[in-house]
Amino acid sequence: MKKYSVLIVEDDAWLAEQQVRVLTKAGYKATISPHPIAAIKAIDTIHPDAIVLDVLLTGSTAFALLHELQSYGDTGSIPVILCTNLAGELSLDDLAPYGVRRILDKTTMLPDDVVAAVRSVL
Repeated sequence: MKKYSVLIVEDDAWLAEQQVRVLTKAGYKATISPHPIAAIKAIDTIHPDAIVLDVLLTGSTAFALLHELQSYGDTGSIPVILCTNLAGELSLDDLAPYGVRRILDKTTMLPDDVVAAVRSVL
């Protein structure tokens, strides 16, 4: 069975480490990038099967990265899960063209919700 790779783009180090722990325990290989520029480099290196992406990141937002991903054929098909405090303000229908398949609300999510979301997009 293939071990799927998940890239976590999150500038909150504690939350990113928590997501790595639960994803690793569930059998995924998880890597952290603290901002979009590091994420682009990581995507080129590890070719993730899914991306868990915070919306409000230090120095940039997720939307710049989403736009960048869609501008290339090989990265445009990577499923994205937004994990954000702004979940109530975002529409999955509006974001689907950018590869967003799920939106998790940081204010109400449980640790295993990220595992369920990754499973649902792979």
